Parts: sequence; C-alpha cells; structure tokens
Amino acid sequence: MTIRNRVRVRETRNIHKGWSSLNQATIDFQRSDGSWQTMVRDNFDCGHGATVLLYNLDRRTVILVRQFRYSVFCDGYEELIIETPAGLLDDASPEERIRAEAEEETGYRVQSVRKVFEAYVSPGAVSQKNICFVGAYSPEDRVSDGGGLAEEGEDIEVLEMEFDEAYAMISDGRIRDGKTIMLLQYAALNLFAA
Repeated sequence: MTIRNRVRVRETRNIHKGWSSLNQATIDFQRSDGSWQTMVRDNFDCGHGATVLLYNLDRRTVILVRQFRYSVFCDGYEELIIETPAGLLDDASPEERIRAEAEEETGYRVQSVRKVFEAYVSPGAVSQKNICFVGAYSPEDRVSDGGGLAEEGEDIEVLEMEFDEAYAMISDGRIRDGKTIMLLQYAALNLFAA
C-alpha cells in the first residue's frame, strides 16, 4: 500500500554533504483521521549496503569481524565492535559488493551467497538499507589474511567462532550490531536449528 498521496514535500535542504549527506525536509503528512500535519524531518543518507554471515555447518562455525567504529565510540562504547562483514554498494550489485567485501575483510573467497532479507538500519532518521546475505565457507576458501584496506581506515580482526558462542554474545552484550544480530538470529532459526 503506497502512501505517496499522503505526503507533500514542501521543501528540502542539504545541511551537510561529505562522505554522507544530511538533508532536512518540511513535509505535510495526512494523518489516518484525514487531517494534515506539517513536520520537519532530517534524513541521514550514506547509501545502501550489503552484509553477509559466513557459516560452516559441518564445523558449526561463523566468521565475524572486529573493528573500530567511530559512531559507537561517540556513544560511549569503548570496545572494538563485532559484526558481519559489510560494505556500501558503491554502484555495484549487492551480491557483487558483498563477495568483494567478504574477501577484503575476512580473506575468504566465498563460492556463493544467498540473499535472505533486506532491513532498514534505523528508519526514523536513516535511509540506509542493508541487503543481508548468508554464504557457506570452508577452510579452503581462505585466500588471504583479510583485514580490510588500510587506505580506507580499516584495521579488521577476523574471528572464526562456534555458532553457539557467537549467538550467546548477543545476550551478554558482546555483539551489539543490529545487522549481525539479525543474521545470527536468522542462522539460529534456519541454518543451525537443532
């Protein structure tokens, strides 16, 4: 069901343009009772991304990465964050981009990936959508040490761990990244279900 006829954009203005952009819009929105309400809303846009959970069913393991993320540091989280390999699409197809990111960050050249869902990061203010994949890996798929690209500021540690340990890290707070939590929950229900 489209809501296009319930939204009138009065004005948009760019507040910041850099690696990402921040735009502010004045809109009229038709409420469910038929009345119109004027609102001012900000939208942070850094482009859509893709992420993948690499898994090995025989070994019951997953590959995650640990790295510095400035945004969570600003929020007071003073640990390196554990997450699934991910990257912005940068005009590539989601599958092409995530296969390249997986190899760049983890050192694993996965043979195939499968899209399982799409999720908006934080729809109240962020337009970014993550296309989420899973991909089986084996030790033979490792072609490098991974670690990301230093010229992009990446200093990534590759973590191979038992799935049950990774899943438990959601509850104890060691994993706080939304896309990673969603993919681990998907894996618990669909890949590693007992």
